[in-house]
Amino acid sequence: MGAVKHTLVFALALAGGIGTSQLPEFSQQYRQRIGGAIEELERMVAEFDADATENGLTREQALDKHARSTEPLFRSRGESIKDTIERYRTLLRQQAEFESRSPLFQPLVLADSDPVTLAGAWRDFRPAVPVTTAGLTWAAAGFALAGLLISLIASFLRWSWRRTVHRPTPA
Repeated sequence: MGAVKHTLVFALALAGGIGTSQLPEFSQQYRQRIGGAIEELERMVAEFDADATENGLTREQALDKHARSTEPLFRSRGESIKDTIERYRTLLRQQAEFESRSPLFQPLVLADSDPVTLAGAWRDFRPAVPVTTAGLTWAAAGFALAGLLISLIASFLRWSWRRTVHRPTPA
């Protein structure tokens, strides 16, 4: 039984290592998508700002006019552009965060990812062999963490089973 347990733990730890080894590649693909999204959002925000300026308004004044409009279409359009501006700012912040981190820690930026960009990156993601230091480090960390987690779960289940099976019966 011990050999089976060790084989199972090793196999699950290996799966964890392989899975986490893909994080640097996935974060790189996500980062590339951010660049494209930023370019498009920047164009949209610039057009809105130009329209506002053309009409003698600042961005905030134009957004306020949309928000106060009695016409549902204009209120909706104002909310849309407001969301676009916020997403643009978020992606700029994430791009700066990617640039400020070493490749080893860039996958951590994904914890606060843009749902639309993340879904697109996931849809198009193709796994890669981890030949970078970051990929190999994440593989080793995933292997170790998965092995530890599986061992802890197995120990807990074994302890729980022993308590249940070896519990004295009340007289």
